[in-house]
Amino acid sequence: MSESEKKPFVIFIYSVLILSALLVFWRVRNFNFVTYDDNKYVYGNQYVLNGLTSSGVIWAFTTNVSSHWHPLTWLSLMLDCQLFGTNPGRMHLVNLFLHIVNTLLLFYILKKMTGSLWPSAFVAAAFAIHPMHVESVVWIAERKDILSALFWLLTTAAYLAYVRRPGVFRYTITLTLFALGLMAKPMLVTLPFVLLLLDYWPLGRFAAHRTVKTAGGKSRKPAPACDRRAILYKIIIEKIPFLILVVISSVITFLVMRSNRIIVDMDAFPLNRRIANAVVSYARYMGKVFWPQNLAVFYPLDANSFVFWRVVLCAVLLVGISFLVIRFGRKQKYLPVGWFWFAGTLIPVIGLVQVGGQAYADRYTYISYIGLFIMIAWGLPELFLRWPLRKIVLGLSMVIVLTTLGICASLQVSHWKNSVSLFTHAIKVTKDNYIAYSNLGAAYGKLGRYQDEIESCKQAIRIKPDLAEAYNNVGNACGNLGRWQDAIEAYKQAVRIRPDLAEAHYNLGAAYLTTGSKGLAIEEYKILKTLNAEMANELFNLIDYK
Repeated sequence: MSESEKKPFVIFIYSVLILSALLVFWRVRNFNFVTYDDNKYVYGNQYVLNGLTSSGVIWAFTTNVSSHWHPLTWLSLMLDCQLFGTNPGRMHLVNLFLHIVNTLLLFYILKKMTGSLWPSAFVAAAFAIHPMHVESVVWIAERKDILSALFWLLTTAAYLAYVRRPGVFRYTITLTLFALGLMAKPMLVTLPFVLLLLDYWPLGRFAAHRTVKTAGGKSRKPAPACDRRAILYKIIIEKIPFLILVVISSVITFLVMRSNRIIVDMDAFPLNRRIANAVVSYARYMGKVFWPQNLAVFYPLDANSFVFWRVVLCAVLLVGISFLVIRFGRKQKYLPVGWFWFAGTLIPVIGLVQVGGQAYADRYTYISYIGLFIMIAWGLPELFLRWPLRKIVLGLSMVIVLTTLGICASLQVSHWKNSVSLFTHAIKVTKDNYIAYSNLGAAYGKLGRYQDEIESCKQAIRIKPDLAEAYNNVGNACGNLGRWQDAIEAYKQAVRIRPDLAEAHYNLGAAYLTTGSKGLAIEEYKILKTLNAEMANELFNLIDYK
């Protein structure tokens, strides 16, 4: 099929991709913020709420709030507030718009690289509406996922243009887009590795050929070994500037995370447990690409829950797949590319360096699943290559599969309509989910259901007795009920567990003022000055007023 013959189909595919994403996600325009991280990123962050200001721009490049260095993400949220105020529906729509752009870019890039129309369309469609991608699209705090993926794809498109027509300008554009992506989220550290995979297939840069004259005209012959080595050296050398940016980004990310104390101590979660969690998580991600059920905003990590036989079985599965894709990778090159795209892009978040208390997360698949989609999209047609009815059967099957994914994704989207719905669902589909209980309590507090807030947070504390945020929420609820001594005890427990929890110190100081203990409030102000200058000033104003 020529390019002119493909054009109507290409326009049709672009239209269907846009419509599919809108059908699944359009309702988010009526959704609110959630009590999990959206406060840090938007409605509780004065720098973001002020919009694009000079002080805000400086803060975006220097802050370590949220335990990441992603100034571009902060700037995008500031721009939202500049344009829309604190309207969460508009922010959700910006996420959706970026997701649609990512989907269209993915289709464009795959079509350009491979020349295969329908496999590229399937990958883009699965990317657009897979239920595991709902979290990245619907969660405002995950703007960094959507934005970094945009620069991932733009970098890939620019790299494709550079490969087709090498030049300093195109190379510089590619490197610049990569740097911007790292400033949206450091997840892009694996992109140079993926570019090497794309060099292998579909770009075919590893296979060196030389045009030679023959009796029948000209033909392509394998180049001498020395030429192949020269090409390999060139491919590797051109990745070095990318790797330098990766090292810089990784160092910054590590320092920011360490300063926020979110990297789990090796003694608390030893290496063998981390490896076990990583192996099982790979298998879980693979399972959820085919059976995306019981999805939650948070999956609690239980270091003592790993059954030896299950870990071994998952490890055998991973090793077996790796062996098979390498074994058949000489002819079916898309197999190792897709598999190692999936496995490689998950390495920074698979838990070998454990960050936070989650076992795994849906949002980590936003880029990684593209690899598995590639294996399916190119593998199934080749598997049934000699079947006369393969086009009809595969076409109908893909329509059924994508429709089912869209329905499941739409159901998952509905859980995000508000915090109570989101965390109630998470509690239902997971076990001992202390984060869900704590955030459900905070959601109840915003609705004025203070006794429900206390009960929910007590459930979180029962599961995880050292959860300072839950004690802080209990203090808030008790204060709103006028039980100030109970509130003070809860705040004191929160700061005993986490002496660096600025919000609890502020609340404790305010509670002391309410009960007439001005001297104790001043002590909290002194501590708060070293933790959060802005909160300290607010508390000082309260003390001065009293």
